[in-house]
Amino acid sequence: MKILVLADIHANWPALAAVREPFDMCLFIGDLVDYGTNPAPCIDWVRRHASGAVRGNHDHAVAQRVSTRDGNGFRGLAAATRIIHWNMLRSSHLRYLSRLPLTQRVTVDGRSFHLVHATPRDPLDEYLGDDADAWQRRLESVDADFVCVGHTHVPFHLDLGRVQVVNPGSVGQPRDGDPRASYAIIENGRVEFRRVGYDIDQTVRHMRESGLAGEMLELAETVLRTGGATTPSGRS
Repeated sequence: MKILVLADIHANWPALAAVREPFDMCLFIGDLVDYGTNPAPCIDWVRRHASGAVRGNHDHAVAQRVSTRDGNGFRGLAAATRIIHWNMLRSSHLRYLSRLPLTQRVTVDGRSFHLVHATPRDPLDEYLGDDADAWQRRLESVDADFVCVGHTHVPFHLDLGRVQVVNPGSVGQPRDGDPRASYAIIENGRVEFRRVGYDIDQTVRHMRESGLAGEMLELAETVLRTGGATTPSGRS
């Protein structure tokens, strides 16, 4: 069984469309929306293909119409693109986002997968990278073979003995210095990270045509082209 694990697509349709990996099952670990400007085809793709999917903090904010007043960094970019999303998305898209669970358990070929966007302690907002000791504490009450997470936009794999933690990185906005779309494959219990290039010009052009401009367009383009090597303030 070949499992495709995706996270943090962030309305970047050219990046998602470039992931042409064959798979038997797809698991999505949250954040379909914000930062990019083409959310509808991303939502439609996940609705069609993901056997398991959970809600990210940006999915929650868009679905619940949560506005942000912070105009700096990533928070400012989220605020600017969120308005565009509300004008683009149909009610069925917003319902889908609002009904995504915070956590989900999936069993495949006798292996159990616990899906959560951030951490079990704080499913939507806690940032936690590849700190093995911290993850051991977060997972004391979680019984699973694999815990699949997103949120940080940086891929990592921790084998903690009784459980493995997998973050596939970000499809639509990587922040590990590599601008290519990032994802993971889990096959027969083995984890492999993969990257694929995509047409960043097309993504930036769509942003411009959708009304993103000025400092926010400049920020979005810089993050996309550098793979987040230049990290702004206002992380969100």
